[in-house]
Amino acid sequence: MTSPFAPLRVPVFRRFWLANIASNFGGLVQAVGAAWMMTLISDSDALVALVQASTTLPIMAFSLFAGAVADSFDRRRVMLVSQFFMLAVAVALTAFAYLDWLNAWLLLAFTFLIGCGMAFNNPAWQASVRDFVGKDLLPGAVLLNGVGFNVTRSVAPAIGGTIVAIAGASVAFLVNALSYFGLIFAVWSWEGAGQGEEKRREPLRSAVVSGFRYVSLSPDLMRIYFRGFVFGLTGVIVLALSLIHI
Repeated sequence: MTSPFAPLRVPVFRRFWLANIASNFGGLVQAVGAAWMMTLISDSDALVALVQASTTLPIMAFSLFAGAVADSFDRRRVMLVSQFFMLAVAVALTAFAYLDWLNAWLLLAFTFLIGCGMAFNNPAWQASVRDFVGKDLLPGAVLLNGVGFNVTRSVAPAIGGTIVAIAGASVAFLVNALSYFGLIFAVWSWEGAGQGEEKRREPLRSAVVSGFRYVSLSPDLMRIYFRGFVFGLTGVIVLALSLIHI
């Protein structure tokens, strides 16, 4: 029986896995800082809750299109563009916060743009895991990705709150900006097999329609997505309520 830790023996997957943990940590620290900053510049509970919504809305709205992009274009380039875009937005957010130029709508705009970068990066990253480890180690790699994300999600908000309390929200935003460098290095140094080959590109609209058709004809996938939707919806509601009471 293959050990669930076997994918970590693959250097490229190990590098990406560690870099993703660092990036997820930075993103969660940034989320705490953004929620706290919104409480300082607005008395509206709705605006505080919108901090979370502004990050997750692009993922919900653009992930299907982003998945088609990941299948039609070089995933390495898609991830690099997404990571550099999020780095630029995170640096701008840090500067605006440090210079006290932020208002509620600017803050929401910055978090929305970071969410857009995540929406395009995540499908490309998830689709690349098989390229890193192969078919046999794929279940273990998926498990490790889930473990890494959930462990980070368990500790990062507390650390983020400590950072905000000691140094302010602008430092939390800076932590997020710095967290992109590890993943940019991992993507930049990845020279996966077939990355230089030209892909047969299906029109993006057709690819999205094909994805819908595939899921609609797969009852097992429909059940999984429905359960994920219900769980995610209730979980996000709890998170939004917790942000309101920061």
